[in-house]
Amino acid sequence: MNTIVIILLAVLGAILGSFINVLIYRLPRKESIIYPASHCGNCGKHIPAYLNIPIISYIILGGKCKYCHAKIHWHHLLVEIITPLILIGLFLQYGLLNILFFKYAILCLVMIPIFFIDAFHQIIPHKLSIPLIPLGLIFALIPGNDVGVINSLIAAIIIFCFLVFLAYAYRLARKVDGLGGGDIWLLTGIAAFFGLLSMPYVVLFAALLGIIYFLIFVKNKKQGFAFGTFIAISTILWSLFGAETALSYVNLI
Repeated sequence: MNTIVIILLAVLGAILGSFINVLIYRLPRKESIIYPASHCGNCGKHIPAYLNIPIISYIILGGKCKYCHAKIHWHHLLVEIITPLILIGLFLQYGLLNILFFKYAILCLVMIPIFFIDAFHQIIPHKLSIPLIPLGLIFALIPGNDVGVINSLIAAIIIFCFLVFLAYAYRLARKVDGLGGGDIWLLTGIAAFFGLLSMPYVVLFAALLGIIYFLIFVKNKKQGFAFGTFIAISTILWSLFGAETALSYVNLI
C-alpha cells in the first residue's frame, strides 16, 4: 500500500512541480498563471502536452527548447524532482490520512516558488505569502492539528508586530531597510502554521543558514541577500522533521 501511495505522490509531485515552475517564471513578471498556455520563454512557441511531461521532457530534450534550442534553466528539473520528494517525505513522516500531511504539504509547496523567486529576483510575492495567514488559522481549527487556533493567532500577531518594530528600528538606526515587507508577511504566515513555540527555531535556523551563506559566498559584505530563501529552507525542514519532534517533546513534558 505504501509503495502505491509513494508512486502516486511521485507522479502528483512532478505535476505540481511543473505548475510551480510556471509560478516561478510568471509571478515576478506579473503575468497570468493560466493564460497563455505553456510556452517557451525565449521564442514564445507553444509547448504541446507531449513535450511538457515533467522530468522526462527535460531529460529527453537535453534541457533545451525543441524549436529554438534555447537552454531551459536547470531549476525547472530541480523543482520537478524536489517537489515529489518533499511530498513523499511528509507522507513517511505523518501518513496520508493525517491532517498534518495536508497542512505541511501546502506550506512546503508554497515555500518552493518563494525560494526560487526570492533567489532570482529578491522579491517575495504577496500572492504567495499573505494567503498563508488565513490558511494557517483555518488549519488550526481542524481537529487533529498540532497548533490550536489561539496559539496560531497569537503567534501571527506577535511575529508580525515584532518584525514591523524591528524593521522600523533598523531603518531608523541605519537609514536603510534591513527587513523587507515580503519577509514580514512570510514569517507571519509561517507563524500561523507553526505556532509560537516553533518560530524561534525556524527563524534561528534560517538566520544561521543565511550567515553561513553570507560569509562563504558574498564577497561584498555591504551587499544584501535574499533572506526569504533561507526562511523557505528552514520552513520545509521544520515541516519534515522539527514540528513533530517539538510536539513529542512538549507532550513528554
